[in-house]
Amino acid sequence: MDIRGLVPEWIRTLTPYPPGMPIEELERELGIRGSIKLASNENPLGPSPRALAAVAAALSSLHRYPDGSAFYLKRRLAERLGVRVDDLIIGNGSNEIIELVVRTFMRPHDEAVMADQAFVIYRMVVQAVGGTARIVPLRDYTHDLEAIAEAVTPRTRVVFLANPNNPTGTIFGRAAWESFLAAMPRHLVVVADDAYAEYVEDPNYPDTIRERDGRVPVVSLRTFSKLYGLAGLRIGYGVAPASVIDAMGRVRQPFNVNALALVGALAALDDEDHVARTLAVNREGMAFLVEGFRRLRLSWVPSAANFVLVRVGAAAKVYQALLRRGVIVRPMEGYGFTEHLRVTVGLPEENRRFLEALGDVLGDGAP
Repeated sequence: MDIRGLVPEWIRTLTPYPPGMPIEELERELGIRGSIKLASNENPLGPSPRALAAVAAALSSLHRYPDGSAFYLKRRLAERLGVRVDDLIIGNGSNEIIELVVRTFMRPHDEAVMADQAFVIYRMVVQAVGGTARIVPLRDYTHDLEAIAEAVTPRTRVVFLANPNNPTGTIFGRAAWESFLAAMPRHLVVVADDAYAEYVEDPNYPDTIRERDGRVPVVSLRTFSKLYGLAGLRIGYGVAPASVIDAMGRVRQPFNVNALALVGALAALDDEDHVARTLAVNREGMAFLVEGFRRLRLSWVPSAANFVLVRVGAAAKVYQALLRRGVIVRPMEGYGFTEHLRVTVGLPEENRRFLEALGDVLGDGAP
């Protein structure tokens, strides 16, 4: 059966996102046990305990459909963020909201502007609707907002900004954000992907939910996958003007967020102890990794998130050598960083094991 004639060209040429191998299968294939995973920017402390309790309590109601309006979660978020309920949309991870923005505001042959070596999902969802991605190189491993503004054309409908950027962990500051918004025309939507915002300690970091000029629509994205440790439940949210939320709601699927994710996220929001411990573990772990890189005479990209990009030489070989030692990190060849690995900040013993394994690999002359 040849169905190529039924599939639009922009779908046929789309490269799917490559999922990682389950850790259990990886251990079986390599014949190892007790591996550690520092590859997906997950919370090393695990999920919020309050979220776990809420999810357990909700298991007996799984025969019911979830709250399609996310009533309680949106109400709590509105109180916490100082926005209106109508300014919120809840998604199956912030990934779904990225897709909703593109499906709502782009038509075939429209353009979206984004940084090169930013979150790969941006260009994937743009291509999936027949749009064109205009790619702007990074400058010093971060977004070049002036160049991104210059890349906007009359056909641009969406601009994507990741702050902190994945996979580099870098940020742009408040003044750059304000200048960028002032330069934007009114015929597009700006997506401020702030998935790692809670980890940022720089006082110059812009709060895109509150710091807007009201002239250009901004969709700020947040997630429960990182800080709250709910990556497996897939839940995130967006904050935007009510008119933008209303438009996206017209293409949002009914019951797009499952019931366990809704109750887990609601409980996690008030788990201040878990949040404080997560931030402390990340702060101390990042300092430990950076000091280790310094001892190994490696260069790294200063990161404001919960991961760090480190230059190791022949990264693909180093990655494979680390795998054989039971340490899973993320090679960055797909992003054009052929000499870099992205490493999630883990627990103290995980960070120590990674650095010891990396030192062994580099000492063996892997690069």
